[in-house]
Amino acid sequence: MSWITVAYAAETAALENPQLENTQAEAPFANPGPIPDAGASASATITTNTPAVIEPTLTQVPSSPVETETLPLVPAKDIREYANTHKLKLRSHVALVYDEHDNEIIFQRHADDVMPVASLSKLMTAMVILDAGLPMEEEITITKDDKDRIRYSKSRLRKGMKFNRADLLLIALLASENRAASALARTYPGGTRKFVAAMNDKARALGLTKTHFTDPAGLGKKNVSTAHEMMQIVKAASEYPVIREFTTQTKETIVDLNKGREVNFGNTNRLVKLDSWPIKLSKTGFTNDAGNCLVMQTEINDRPVIIVLLNSWGKLSKYGDSNRIKQWLTKTEQQIMKNNGGESI
Repeated sequence: MSWITVAYAAETAALENPQLENTQAEAPFANPGPIPDAGASASATITTNTPAVIEPTLTQVPSSPVETETLPLVPAKDIREYANTHKLKLRSHVALVYDEHDNEIIFQRHADDVMPVASLSKLMTAMVILDAGLPMEEEITITKDDKDRIRYSKSRLRKGMKFNRADLLLIALLASENRAASALARTYPGGTRKFVAAMNDKARALGLTKTHFTDPAGLGKKNVSTAHEMMQIVKAASEYPVIREFTTQTKETIVDLNKGREVNFGNTNRLVKLDSWPIKLSKTGFTNDAGNCLVMQTEINDRPVIIVLLNSWGKLSKYGDSNRIKQWLTKTEQQIMKNNGGESI
C-alpha cells in the first residue's frame, strides 16, 4: 500500500519496467544535502513498558484502494516443479523467493553462499534495540564516535545534534542512516561491543549458523549472511510492528532537539512508493563488497512472499529483478491454472 503518489513519471517507469534499468552504483547513504530551516515537525515517538508492546505513534494514510482481479493461489510446490527458472534472468548474484503461505521456497540461486549484507544488518540492529526495552523517548547526542571510520560514508547527522532513540531507529531503518545505527549501539548498555555481541546472540537464538556481525550499521565486510538466513531474519523482524512501520514509510522528518532544526529523510527502497508493491517490510543495503542488496516482505497476486536479493550489480537492478520475479511468478501461475482448466490445483 503506497502512502504517497510517485512524483516523477520517469522514475515510476524505470521501477515498473526492468528494461529501463540504470547501471550506476548506489551511494551508501541516503538523501545527501543541506539541512533545511527549522519548522514544525512530526517527529516519531514510541511509548512502551515492555519490548512486546512497543507501538509507534506514526499514522499511515493509505491511498484509495484499487480493485484488481487476483488469481487463486497455486501451491508453491507446483510452481517450483513447473516453473522454467531459466526464463528468470536476474542481475543479482544471490536470490531467493519464499512463499510464506505454504512455507516453501519457490526460487533460489546461490542461496547458501555466505555474502556481505551491508545495511541489511540494520534489521538485526533494530531487533536488538527493541528487545532491550530501552526508553524510546531518551535523547541521544551524536558524537565523533558515531562517524563511519570504515568507509567514511556521508551523513546528515552532525556532531552535537540530538534526537530521541525512536527517531534514530526510524532513520536507521527508513534511510539506512549509518550514524544513527552507530549512536543506537553506542548508547546500548555496555556500549557498542556489547551491542554487537547481542546481535550475534540474537542470530544464534534464531538458529542462524552462517550469519555474523561486526558492526551495527553493516559497514564492515565481515557482516555476513546467506539468502536463506536473511529470509529468516526478515521473518523474525516482521514480528515487530515498529520495524514493519518504519521500513515501509516513504519519507519522514525528524527534529534536532538541540537547535530545533528539521532533517528530512526518504526511504532507500523506491518500491515503497508504488501501489503495485504492497510492501510489509523492507530494507536495502550497499557497500562495494556487498553490492546492491534488497529484502522485502510483500505480496505478489495475493501470495505472501519474502524476496532476498544480494550482490545486484546496478543501482536499479534490484528493482528490475523484483519486477522480473513478479512477472515470472505471475506467468507461471497463469500457465499452471490454464493447464488445469482455470482452477488452482
